[in-house]
Amino acid sequence: MNQTSPSGKKLLQACIGAAGLASVILLLVILPAEYGIDPTGFGRLTGLANLATPARVIEVPDPLGGNDTLREVLIPEFGEPTPLPNPAVFQDQAIAPQTSTMQILIPADSETEIKVRIQKGKVFLFSWQVDMGTLYVDFHGHDPSFGPDFFVRYKEEDEGTGGNGSVTAAFTGEHGWYWLNYNEFDVTVTLTVSGYFDELVDYGIF
Repeated sequence: MNQTSPSGKKLLQACIGAAGLASVILLLVILPAEYGIDPTGFGRLTGLANLATPARVIEVPDPLGGNDTLREVLIPEFGEPTPLPNPAVFQDQAIAPQTSTMQILIPADSETEIKVRIQKGKVFLFSWQVDMGTLYVDFHGHDPSFGPDFFVRYKEEDEGTGGNGSVTAAFTGEHGWYWLNYNEFDVTVTLTVSGYFDELVDYGIF
């Protein structure tokens, strides 16, 4: 059987195709992986670019080797992070959060208000419990810049016995509780607040 040799044109096309494929492999794989050159961004997306990046190593005290012994720790490469959709979800603070606990005695047929003064964007956690009976409670916040009649309500209960939760302050101001003791006996509310607030204010019995 006679076999026809490929023509010069077909050989040229095959060489061009092979050269093109080699160029693609060089651009997408070899350059990012071997030299850290990533003009297309493909190496970063696939992790190939990390292969050419020297591993980050730090030295830390070795707990098993005495005070003067160090050991190397490899720091992983995580690539480019995605920006936080809401920067307020992470707040780096110079001080530790504070915690304050109050016990508020509310006589029969009396009322009181306790407020957390806090800056916009800061967070506090709370927990409160009444020792007996139930109370009317209005958990709300005041923004002084809108005048004394402005407030936002977080929760209202006719027969409250306690509550737990958190608040991220939408504005700088006061956020807290109005309690009405409609019972014929005195009650005590124990309130604990933790977080990055300025102060806890007791407006007294009225």
